[in-house]
Amino acid sequence: MTSNIWKNERLPSYVELKARTDAPAESAWGLFGTDDQIGTVNLLTEEVAAEAATLVRKGASFGLDYELNAFKPPVSPYRKTLVHCEVCRLDGQVHDDYVNDFFPQAGSHIDGLRHHKHSVHGFYNNVDEFLVGSGTPDLGVQQIGRRGMVGRGVLVDIGRYRLSVGRPLDLMTGDSITLDDVQGAVNSQGLKFRTGDILLLHTGWAEHFLGLNIKDQQDLIAKRTFCGLAQSEEMLAWLWDSHFSVVASDTVAVEVMPTVPTSPFDRNVRGMMHPDLIALLGLCLGEMWKLDDLARDCAADKIYECMLVSKPLTLVGGVGSPCNAVAIK
Repeated sequence: MTSNIWKNERLPSYVELKARTDAPAESAWGLFGTDDQIGTVNLLTEEVAAEAATLVRKGASFGLDYELNAFKPPVSPYRKTLVHCEVCRLDGQVHDDYVNDFFPQAGSHIDGLRHHKHSVHGFYNNVDEFLVGSGTPDLGVQQIGRRGMVGRGVLVDIGRYRLSVGRPLDLMTGDSITLDDVQGAVNSQGLKFRTGDILLLHTGWAEHFLGLNIKDQQDLIAKRTFCGLAQSEEMLAWLWDSHFSVVASDTVAVEVMPTVPTSPFDRNVRGMMHPDLIALLGLCLGEMWKLDDLARDCAADKIYECMLVSKPLTLVGGVGSPCNAVAIK
């Protein structure tokens, strides 16, 4: 296995990645170049963007991010809610904004490739951890922000599928979404994936959470029980073998919390797939995206694909960014 596989327009399967000896097993290191900084976002080529533009049929657009201070209290106890302190008046006519406690990952966001390192192998593509710091460019979200992300968004409506088969998602618990659930929804929608697709997993969790009263929100945050993908090697293999450029959901962490008891990722914090997805495979994750309006429209017209544009902040050394995403159908 060599570092020019992607240049030869061939990506290895997850089984092949497991057999690597020239890089950590189960990793995509080197596939996009030894100095690559953006991982699977490389799959969003000019050709992919041009093809995505042909999906605009009726001109309807759907913003995929909630207001910057919508999640208050923040779901993560380590983050704070943005405060719009004041509108500054300059010279009596000119106005500027001043905000405080801006945590880019406190709401609808994209996690960059420095968000997680692997407990054994470190950061994506063997980037030295001493280069990952405040203001340093390595693996910073600006690497993605400079180019933006334009491609075919494909919505998989897990929430509606689980309801249709008589097993509605419990949005107040850590209800796990199995690979069978995902594939069942995919088949029911008649979807076919293409290399570089931006996967949008709709559950209804974010809209549900924001509709709760403050006490119920606080209780849910304290319990740390959030629905999401069940951790398994089969799930990881499916996400890689589908060759998605980005995987985004309207849930807290894309994957279920707490992790399932059978999680094989005991080398990772709490058995999460995050380090394997981000640090080994170079796959950016989107979390707490606003997908309900888009999902309702997809359910109405049975068209689950769209042109999707996301423009992360060009914050040098940033770990993540508001997703600044829009779907156009």
